[in-house]
Parts: sequence; C-alpha cells; structure tokens
Amino acid sequence: MKSISLLSGYIFLILAILTGICSNSFLKTTEGFTKLGPTLFVVANMFVCIFCLSKAMGVIPVGFTYATYGALTITAVTLFGVFKYNQTPNIYGISGLVLIIMGVVLLNTLGKVK
Repeated sequence: MKSISLLSGYIFLILAILTGICSNSFLKTTEGFTKLGPTLFVVANMFVCIFCLSKAMGVIPVGFTYATYGALTITAVTLFGVFKYNQTPNIYGISGLVLIIMGVVLLNTLGKVK
C-alpha cells in the first residue's frame, strides 16, 4: 500500500472539513431528505468528507484528525446557523464552542501520541 505524505494528509483533512461544513450546513435545506437536489448535494459532500477523513487518518493520528475535523466543523456550522438562519447560541452554547476549540488546540499542541 502506498502511503501519502503528511502534507497530503493535511490537504485531505482540510477538504474533509470543508465538505463536512457544506454537508452539515445544508442539511436543513433537504427538508428531511424530501428534496432531491439538496439531498444529492448533501450526500455527495458526506461521501467526499468521509473519503478525505479516511485518507487523512492514514498519516495523521486518528485523535488529532477527528478532533480537529469535529471542532472546526461544529464551529463553522454554528456560525453558518447564526448568519443564514439567525440562530444565535446562548452563553452556554458559546462557552461550549470555546471549550471545544480550546480542547483541540491543547490536543494538537501538547497532546502526545505513543
């Protein structure tokens, strides 16, 4: 099996984050997967997202990959909800987002993989 470079792993991670944001942000437009166009868009993005995540995890530790993907996707989708749907999180929601981001920063800067 041919291994990809670390740089390629991070590129795949960025693509996974972007497609994860797209798929999660537009889930509401599918109206419960009853609208064909938005549903196909969301499903295609989910497929690409999972593919890119699996490629990234081939060279980046699983915990780092998924934590980074999760935190950035959650934060971006929350911001999308604020700007598109006027869904402003309360102080607990904002605190949770800050804690998620802090956790990922700590994991990526001080976390050791053995």
